[in-house]
Amino acid sequence: MFGSNAGSGMAMIWLQVSTNRWFNTLPNDLRPGLQLLLLFLAVLWGLEILDLFLRGALDRFGIRPRQLSGLPGILLAPFLHGDLGHLAANTGPLAILGTLILFDGLNTLLIVTAVAWLVGGVGVWLLGRPRTNHLGASGLVFGYLGFLLLRGYFVQSPTAIAIAVLVGFLYGGALWGLLPLRRGRSWSGHLFGFIGGAIAARYLIDLQTWFGTGAQP
Repeated sequence: MFGSNAGSGMAMIWLQVSTNRWFNTLPNDLRPGLQLLLLFLAVLWGLEILDLFLRGALDRFGIRPRQLSGLPGILLAPFLHGDLGHLAANTGPLAILGTLILFDGLNTLLIVTAVAWLVGGVGVWLLGRPRTNHLGASGLVFGYLGFLLLRGYFVQSPTAIAIAVLVGFLYGGALWGLLPLRRGRSWSGHLFGFIGGAIAARYLIDLQTWFGTGAQP
């Protein structure tokens, strides 16, 4: 028993050291953004595990279109998911697309997140189907997707275009999620999140000025 615990402890130490070594090889300006992104994902998983013990009690804080009780969901819904499978489906795209946005700077990721979060949430509350409850960070996923796809068009830089092509290759099929083709999916959340990302892509410089972060080089 002691030997097994010791072996597990050594494995954890080796994993931590290896992760730290990899993290230390990253550019200094990329590390804070990755730490924040990983923290956000950890919060999502922590809340969903907590919700398992609460038997879904947190789900009542989702967006309920045109109901006053659903207004807090505009801010809270992206933190909540229907189940672990739902969260797992969002985790990979959030990590990958969020990291790609980070190459344009942490300020850009924060702005895109804020715009997609608010536009997606308000859009769902105003125009979502009645008597529904919308949960999950998929609006952010589609916001990130919309930003990365359209940023290449608006900026016309080789790097932005290359990232747009890569993202289109990896996640282009997800664009079907913008249409009401599958019952039980918040296509309106996907659509308005995507619109938020498109707005951020088109007006990024203006938004950076408005938020006081300055333009990216």
